[in-house]
Amino acid sequence: MAYPLRICPADLLGLCMLWGGSSPQAGDTMRPAPTADMDSGVIARARGGRADAQAALVGALQDVWYRYTLSLLRDPEQARDATQETALRFLRSLRRFNGGSSLKTWSLGIATNVCRERRRQRQHQTLPTEPGKADTLPGPSQQVELREQRDRLLLVLGDLPDRQHEAVVLRYLEQLSVRDTAAVMGCAEGTVKATLSQALRSLRQRLGADHG
Repeated sequence: MAYPLRICPADLLGLCMLWGGSSPQAGDTMRPAPTADMDSGVIARARGGRADAQAALVGALQDVWYRYTLSLLRDPEQARDATQETALRFLRSLRRFNGGSSLKTWSLGIATNVCRERRRQRQHQTLPTEPGKADTLPGPSQQVELREQRDRLLLVLGDLPDRQHEAVVLRYLEQLSVRDTAAVMGCAEGTVKATLSQALRSLRQRLGADHG
């Protein structure tokens, strides 16, 4: 008898291994994802127009932007274009950064707007997916099962409404706090919590139906 998957924040945290992390162990708690050191001096010089400092910031953040845009757009070419556009807007807007949040959080707000624009542009398009491609790789049965669960979960995430998708990726994959997630999405913390609750409920229902 097949049992439905029970999706909770800890389950979603396990997807962080797709972003270069390790599989969480029992008892793990939510921790901020490691980022390159961006001290206030580098940020100040970048805001002042120093090209070397600006290049350092873009270099420290570009992988974060690509990872995030890929998770929302589900297309490597689109994600690369979105990352480049994010970098351009980041540099153009850097003088307006006031330190009210971390630079990463602030920059993810820019990336979110870029992704929203691109999703509107392709609103009536359907992107191809290859849910079983990784399963052809050799490996132990547990690794194959993990890939199957990962592919299924990523597909279901992609079917969520855009705002729910953004909230799940920011909170559980990028591991931002509720406060920072709200800052990126441009909404109240209570809205983030409600959106996450709706998203997790939808994931439970969808994955449960797939296993019915």
